[in-house]
Amino acid sequence: MEFKVKIEEMIQNLLEEKKYSTIKDIASTMAAADIAALFERVDEKQIPLLFRLISKDKAADVFVEMDSDFQELLIRGFSDLELKEIVNDLYANEAADLVDEMPAIVVDRILKQINPEKRGEINRLLQYPENSAGSIMSTEYVSLRQGLTVGEAIAQIRKSGFDNKSFYTCYVTKDKKLLGRLSVKDLLLAKDDSIKIDSLMKENVINVNTRDDKEEVAKLLSKYNFYALPVVDGEGRMVGIISFDDALEVMEDEATEDIEIMGGMSPSEKTYLRSTPLDLFCHRIVWLMLLMVSATFTGMIITGFENALAVQVALTAFIPMLMDTGGNSGSQSSVTIIRALSLGEVGFGDLPKVIWKEIRAALLCGLALALVCFAKIILVDRLLLGNQGVTVQIAFVVCAAMAATVLVAKLIGCALPLCAKRLGFDPAVMSSPFITTIVDAASLLIYFSIARAVLF
Repeated sequence: MEFKVKIEEMIQNLLEEKKYSTIKDIASTMAAADIAALFERVDEKQIPLLFRLISKDKAADVFVEMDSDFQELLIRGFSDLELKEIVNDLYANEAADLVDEMPAIVVDRILKQINPEKRGEINRLLQYPENSAGSIMSTEYVSLRQGLTVGEAIAQIRKSGFDNKSFYTCYVTKDKKLLGRLSVKDLLLAKDDSIKIDSLMKENVINVNTRDDKEEVAKLLSKYNFYALPVVDGEGRMVGIISFDDALEVMEDEATEDIEIMGGMSPSEKTYLRSTPLDLFCHRIVWLMLLMVSATFTGMIITGFENALAVQVALTAFIPMLMDTGGNSGSQSSVTIIRALSLGEVGFGDLPKVIWKEIRAALLCGLALALVCFAKIILVDRLLLGNQGVTVQIAFVVCAAMAATVLVAKLIGCALPLCAKRLGFDPAVMSSPFITTIVDAASLLIYFSIARAVLF
């Protein structure tokens, strides 16, 4: 990280000193993603100049890695020739993503520079639902005709492999119907170039449909450790592939979205440094308003037990501890279940098993917390601090309420995400802020109910 910062500072200094040839030499040794990261650090006026210092064979790769705001800025400054060179070097799915993110006036200019064949592929990709496998697949892949020999297959790969996103895995087809797959390794290690690839290919290939959920497809790639998965349409014809880097991007986006939702924010497509204070406000205020309003229920509960609190003022001091413990307990369970759901480890049908497991865990946690809490109340609050209002009965009420709160909180925390998934909602919505609000109200009801039964 420190090295990366030094490179960024060096590039900025070289731009100010107008040492462009040095920048060009440095950029030639850098990865495309690292070069793209530089654009977030330099002045916007210098972005077109910096981009033109990148070699032509790397320019398209850098362009793909850039934020959409920078892409739009560059496109507006490109000549028609520069734009044509960039967009025609992109894979069809990358070009489709670009078209999908740009304003209409920019899209019109992009499409004019793309050759008709690729334009047709882009239009087909844009017709798929946003979260489907078809929307992220690459239409460039190595398709080998049934009946080819090993020598003929290698010759075909040499001829067209550079135009494909992945040629490590090849697919054997007949009239576009997927028959099998084999790797370049299988071809290179074949004993004779005259061997038919039909004898080398693996049949019953795992594939996905264009309408399958892209997150589920990413899980399949991770599960089977494939470099790519073939995508077929409703008639079983192969139309593309989803490579591991496409899946990695999906998983990263989904993880980011879940983290933001679990933190009580609306998902954002911008990076933090590119987000304005107004952007942050818009993504956060709705959840804050919702949680603030929902917190009025806890106020109503406290008001309802106002007379009891007036008689036993010492009860008030333990409310924050109970609410925090309950919220933390519920959050632990919800995060665990949300993670298990995302990995496909549990489903709604496992709800009884999950509840039984959480009940046992909650009893152990509740008992341990109650014992430590009782010792703390007696030794610290009553003896050390000399608070005579804290009696043994009050300590019992607090500890009993804590054990019960932990149990209820963990049951709520494990059940809500599973129910949300069953109803078609994102389980991450039932995360820390939402569950904490519910548990706060539940913990107060438990606390005051036990206090009323024991003390009054």
